[in-house]
Parts: sequence; structure tokens; C-alpha cells
Amino acid sequence: MKAVLTKEVGGPETLVVENIETPVPGKGQVLVDIAACAINFPDTLMIRDLYQFKPERPYSPGGEISGTIAAVGEGVDGWKVGDRVLSGIGSGGLREQAAIDAQRLFKVPDGVDLIESSALLMTYGTMIHALKDRGDIKAGDTVLVLGAAGGVGLASIELAKAYGAKVVAAVSSEEKAKVAREAGADETVVYPRAPFDKDQSKALAGAFKDAVGPNGADIVVDIVGGDYSEPALRSIAWEGRFLVIGFPAGIAKMPLNLTLLKSCDIRGVFWGAFAAREPQRNAANIAELFELWQDGKIRPQISETFSLDEAHTAIEKLENRKAIGKLVVVMDK
Repeated sequence: MKAVLTKEVGGPETLVVENIETPVPGKGQVLVDIAACAINFPDTLMIRDLYQFKPERPYSPGGEISGTIAAVGEGVDGWKVGDRVLSGIGSGGLREQAAIDAQRLFKVPDGVDLIESSALLMTYGTMIHALKDRGDIKAGDTVLVLGAAGGVGLASIELAKAYGAKVVAAVSSEEKAKVAREAGADETVVYPRAPFDKDQSKALAGAFKDAVGPNGADIVVDIVGGDYSEPALRSIAWEGRFLVIGFPAGIAKMPLNLTLLKSCDIRGVFWGAFAAREPQRNAANIAELFELWQDGKIRPQISETFSLDEAHTAIEKLENRKAIGKLVVVMDK
């Protein structure tokens, strides 16, 4: 079978495509014919050894897949050949087949597109955990989303609207603002490219404050970090919740006096650890996502698909922050 492999530390240009042996599912595992693998920001970090987890090389990047069960290993109950599934596997998704622990599988309901399903778990799984479990979202809240036109950002918009919130989408271009509005954003802010000096930072804070309104943002979803974080924190509401999702623009240094003045919280969101520590709560969240999907309230937005041979291009595009929506590698393309 074909597989994308990382054999050395480096960027997307270091990835290679090779034929390797088909894996055999072990005890408690199933063999999945992978239909699609969605690309996510951790994929860009892992190949550079910049992520929390560093699998032993050689391995395939790609932590979010959908597919069909091709074989069932010993001791597996509740799954059979032909079942359509999705899974968050951390790494190993950019290949035609993978042996996956059965406990990491989620069933894809009938009528739900299998390719689109590959783009559900990490973005929407992260954001339902962020908004519900960490953000305590409620109807009537105002939510400010930084980096709102990427996969996680669009999931934030759709879910926040599904929960009855007002959404302000902050993006880097008018093209991305249009995408955010189409996803349901009530207001948009187009911000300049960092780094910012003091006056530029103050001006961005003012733009955020104008957009969220006089009471401030009840929830800030920070997918960007860097110089964008402090201006967003300055626009937060009294007892607001600032959710740290990621930091492609760098790790922000936040003035903690602002948390005192606003009596607000800065809360980390580590969906992967939550899913591992509390699998039942995570499973309930994923089931809710499929209900919202079937009710027409959310739907993964895939902006571009790639073949397995083009996987490095997808990772490079995401790394350079050129993606709008989700980028997905499709195995039979």
C-alpha cells in the first residue's frame, strides 16, 4: 500500500511517498481502508518535532481519518467489516490502510458523506469541547473568534451560532471575511499582519471592542496567538472566558493585570487530552455533533482536496496559513 512517510525532521518538502506492507490488526484493533485524511495544524508541527507528541520515525503524518473497516482483529466487539467510521489517531493517517484501536472509532451515520466526515472530528471535536466544556457557552453570549476562516474557526462560528450566540469573526482578508459571513458570522473584523507596535495593538483592540459591543466578548476563541491575543483580551467582557486553542502566530505574552480588571479567565483547551481522559464525555460530544449535522446546523467545509502524492502540498498550504476551511487528502483521487 502507498503511504506518506516522515523519515527526518523538517518541513513538508522532506515527506516521501513509498509502498509499505499492509498492517495486520492486532488484538483490539481493526484494519481500516482509509477514504480520506484531513490535514490539521498539529501535522505541520509534528514533522518538525515541535509538537507535544513525537512518534518514532518513520511514520505517516495525519491524525484525522475516515474510512471503511476491512478486517476485525481479535477481541473486537461492536464493529464489523463494512462499517463506515471516523477516528482521531494522532498520526498514521496519510496512508491507504491503518490498524486502529477499536476504542478510537466513531460510527459515521447513514446518509453522512464519508469524505466530509474526515473533517469533523478534530475541528468540531475541539470546538464543542472548547465552547461547551471550557467556555460555558449559553444563548445570548457574544463570541469573538480569531482566525475565523480556517477549519477550526469555521467550526467555532457554526457551533456558536447553533448554541444561540452572536459571533464576531476576525480574519486577515476580506476574502476570508466573506467566508466567515457565509458560515454565519454576525460581524467581521479584518486585521493587519503582525508584528504590531503599541499603537497598532491599541487600534486592533479598539476594532475588536467596536465589533463585540459595549459589554465585550463573553468568549474569545484564540486560534492564532502572537500579537493578536492581547488586543482580543482587552475586548473581553466582565467574567469572560478566553480560550487558548493554538498559536500559529506565536505564543502570546499576556498582561495578567487585565484578567484582574475584567475578572476574566484564560482557559486552555487540549481536546486530545480531554478525549483520552474522559472518553465517555467526548463520545457524547461527538454524538451531539452528528445530531447537529443531521439537523443542518453544522457541516464541515472542505475547501480543497489533494491526492496522497500531493499531501505535502496540503500541509505546506496549511502551514503558510493559506487555507480557507479544511484541506483533505483523498486516497482514491
